[in-house]
Amino acid sequence: MSKLFTPLTINEVSFKNRIGMSPMCQYSSEDGVASNWHLVHLGSKAVGGVGFIMTECTAVSPSGRISQGCAGLWDQKHANALKPIVDFQKSYGTVTGIQISHSGRKGSAETALEGGSHLDINDKDSWDTVGPTNTAFDPDGTRLWKTPKALPVKEIKEIQQQFVHSAVLAREVGYDVLEVHCAHGYLLHSFLTPLVNSRDDEYGGDLRGRARFLLETVAMVREVWPEQRVLSVRLSVHDFVEKGLTLEDSIQVGFWLKDLGVDFLDCSGGGAVPEARGAIGNRTAEQPDMAGVIREATGLAVMAVGGITDPHQAENLIESSKADLVLLGREMMRDPHWAFNAAKTLRTETRHVLAEQYGFFVGSS
Repeated sequence: MSKLFTPLTINEVSFKNRIGMSPMCQYSSEDGVASNWHLVHLGSKAVGGVGFIMTECTAVSPSGRISQGCAGLWDQKHANALKPIVDFQKSYGTVTGIQISHSGRKGSAETALEGGSHLDINDKDSWDTVGPTNTAFDPDGTRLWKTPKALPVKEIKEIQQQFVHSAVLAREVGYDVLEVHCAHGYLLHSFLTPLVNSRDDEYGGDLRGRARFLLETVAMVREVWPEQRVLSVRLSVHDFVEKGLTLEDSIQVGFWLKDLGVDFLDCSGGGAVPEARGAIGNRTAEQPDMAGVIREATGLAVMAVGGITDPHQAENLIESSKADLVLLGREMMRDPHWAFNAAKTLRTETRHVLAEQYGFFVGSS
């Protein structure tokens, strides 16, 4: 039998297969509230047979969004909109996850569909951005990038409470997996990487100091997230830039997270500084192998992501124990029934991959 289609159980959460959809921003929320687009976008992947769906990067506060169109989970209205979407996914046997995040110095931007530049400070829809220091993401670039405020410790504590509040709301919605976003140059990653964090207080300095914001936040979230469910952290496991985070650094952070009760590491890469942009395109394909190195070193379950498109590639990642789950983003958009087509390619049973309404007609044993 295909390893890609074997079940996986972590705590009391059972994944019917090892295929997941990676979180992909949709820029289709209004005041952070999910819409019918999200029901169709996420629901179609559940119908298509994936074992796991991670909802897009979801802000813990209005100023934690990347753009006005980004998803949020800081109010009951957000939870109310997400609940029927989650229930629909679960009705087709899919494990549901949500990634909570703060955009940091990358926030207050146009949507990527509009170009992604920061909104002008005089724009009524803009807001102040924050980071470990007051250095803009790309101060010398041709696009507008705001100068963030260096976060005082008091406001770090406030943002940590926002993560906790979002975790409580996610628990009430019924998500199976909660993921804390510490990648791609957003707030927690910007504190972790030496490419951005030059602070000289307790939230800067060596790796342990730079990881403090992340580790404290995860510990606080762990207190309110049920032990029978799954807690994940997404890391940029390599900065792809000289003097940035290395795989060895991420292994150490992985050990610290494991001690805090984290169940999964979602292994992505890059995004901290503009110089990483070109490197990401060239090195994305390395990320699944990096996930395997972290898995072997830490003993933590890992999600592999990055340029995964071919069923044989995904099968090999599971079979060779480099990953426990494989995540697909753009490829899942190209083919919402990727899981079904992967089962055909790998010559395994397809009858029960798709939802029954489809599988009855096109599946085979």
